[in-house]
Amino acid sequence: MESISMWLESTGEWISNGIYSTFIVDGRWVWFLNGIKNTLLISLFSVLLGMILGLVTALFRLSNSKVLKAIGGTYVDVIRGTPTMVQLLIIYYVIFAPIPIPKMLVGIIAFGINSGAYIAEIVRGGILSVNKGQTEAGRSLGLTNAQTMTFIIIPQAVKNILPALANEFIVLIKETAVIGMVDNLDLVGAAKKVQSRTYDYFWPLISIAIIYYVVIKFLSVLLNRFEAKLRKSDVR
Repeated sequence: MESISMWLESTGEWISNGIYSTFIVDGRWVWFLNGIKNTLLISLFSVLLGMILGLVTALFRLSNSKVLKAIGGTYVDVIRGTPTMVQLLIIYYVIFAPIPIPKMLVGIIAFGINSGAYIAEIVRGGILSVNKGQTEAGRSLGLTNAQTMTFIIIPQAVKNILPALANEFIVLIKETAVIGMVDNLDLVGAAKKVQSRTYDYFWPLISIAIIYYVVIKFLSVLLNRFEAKLRKSDVR
């Protein structure tokens, strides 16, 4: 019993020392707070940019123009066929190398371009899921192809793709961890700063893993509730 008591005491001391050195000393908890804030901001604006690029690309891929189809298909193929980290490094060290641009903006552009390729397929699938009769109905009312797509097809497709778009946002939160390759902006950057001072990899990495899990779990629960409400409205 005495050995167990000593083990529990030493373990408790190890845990308290780890938490203290990781979060409390020099107010290091602020680094993690700023890290999660930057992570969420980069993810949010990247998804918004990705939605714009994805919508345009999806319309290109559904166009009757062979040129537009080729442009949209090439964009999706290249982005989905190369690692996110490589894309980030190319955009930062090659494309924007001579331009003094905030590193957070570089991250938003890089992840937005990456996300746009995946959102394009989500949007394209949502548009194709709308019954063709809706297009014929729009044309019979005298609407042009563009008007039919804008006022009839896309509004119906949006409802089908909203859960997938929300899931893309959640996935992007994890993918933005590679932005540490260009600067210590996010949670991984906060962990790296702590590691450089404590020379301890365990507690900083375990801490950000827990933070990522809690944030993503919270968003996943919200997403599941949102999907449940959509299903209820479909039944009605």
